[in-house]
Amino acid sequence: MRRLRVKEVAQAKGIGMAKLSRMADLSYRTVQSVWHNPQHDVSFFTLDKIAKALGVPVTDLIEDVPEEK
Repeated sequence: MRRLRVKEVAQAKGIGMAKLSRMADLSYRTVQSVWHNPQHDVSFFTLDKIAKALGVPVTDLIEDVPEEK
């Protein structure tokens, strides 16, 4: 399973949801969805905008986690 690390990466850089929304030119609701739900189904376009705003590669925002059995 994959999970998004948007919240962790943004917080490490001192960036909150509202600032990330402005920096990535995305709606606050979109950022909020990704922030609070690491399994949120997000388009590559959106993820790319977030990565550019945070100054990281897209791969830094995605993490593989083992599925629980």
